[in-house]
Amino acid sequence: MARTLGVEEEMLLVDTRNGRPRSVSGQLLVRAASQSTPVAGVGVHGAVEGEFQQQQIETHTAPVADLQGLRCEISRWRGEAAAAARDTGCNVAPLATSPLAVRPIAARSPRYAWMVDRYQLTAREHLTCGCHVHVSVESDEEGVGVLDRIRVWLPALLALSANSPYWNGADTGFASYRSQALARWPSWGPADHFGSAEEYHRLVREMVLSSVILDEGMIYFDARLAQHYPTVEIRSADVCFTVEEAVVVAALCRGLVETAAEEWAFGKEAPAVPTQLLRLAAWQSGREGLGGRLIDWRSGLPKPCWWVLGSLLDHVGPALQAAGDLEVVQEGLARVQEEGNGAMRQRATFARTGRLVDVVAESVRQTPTRVQA
Repeated sequence: MARTLGVEEEMLLVDTRNGRPRSVSGQLLVRAASQSTPVAGVGVHGAVEGEFQQQQIETHTAPVADLQGLRCEISRWRGEAAAAARDTGCNVAPLATSPLAVRPIAARSPRYAWMVDRYQLTAREHLTCGCHVHVSVESDEEGVGVLDRIRVWLPALLALSANSPYWNGADTGFASYRSQALARWPSWGPADHFGSAEEYHRLVREMVLSSVILDEGMIYFDARLAQHYPTVEIRSADVCFTVEEAVVVAALCRGLVETAAEEWAFGKEAPAVPTQLLRLAAWQSGREGLGGRLIDWRSGLPKPCWWVLGSLLDHVGPALQAAGDLEVVQEGLARVQEEGNGAMRQRATFARTGRLVDVVAESVRQTPTRVQA
């Protein structure tokens, strides 16, 4: 039986008139709670929830076993969020950073207040949106075995999903500026090889006891054991520009988890790649996206981006085939190669119109306008 998977998407709330982010998440959540179709829930239900800044929201899909079900879930919850946003004079934009000027305003909660006080300018300037994919695992031991084996592939997922070239009115020069913003946080990034669940949990305890971070929820590794679900949570991707791109990223994540779990079960050693090299690979992916060369983890050398993604597809191909996902992923990657990912499409829009507000408007058009049944 295929492993279940689910997706969390953080997205911007932007003014319908001028495309600028607006701090209305509290109003949106109140309106969402009163809608006839419930939009709040935990566990096996999807949800629309608040996030760190009031200019963003987060959607959660229910866990599903097939990609068509996931496609419907992502579309549904994007649609739920968009419907609630319209009541506040806003749209939902699947952008990983804001192309237009914004002054982030943290949501009201003791936890977020602690973070703003602790991290100061880093927290006050932070407004990024990611795509987090949850894939089920049988145990923490299997989960850590997976983490140790997928870490080398996560920069490729960042390059594929890169969707944040603009920030606060300027072209940053990066395909994923979100990855640069996250690098300012002390617990962000690629993790070391753990070897066992005991070592993973020991490190997490020591990080929390250091008082540099508040709690386990601030373990911002590129991939981690989820706090509340029996899943591995892969966090490296920008929020995807389209639903189809999100489906492809999620399918690749499940393929990585299934492949790694089999390797762990058969005692195959995890790749011995230094964490610092993975940091360089992630930086390169954030800088270039699909517009240049990525770091091949096997050689440590730059290779054409589609060569690296082809290597990833070869690696997970048998798992994708077994799950019935291979054709969807192949077609999705071919579409991205032809049309570009989010960063490339944002820049193409700006090159065509010269207006960043049009970049935001184009992203809004990627969000379903009504709830998918």
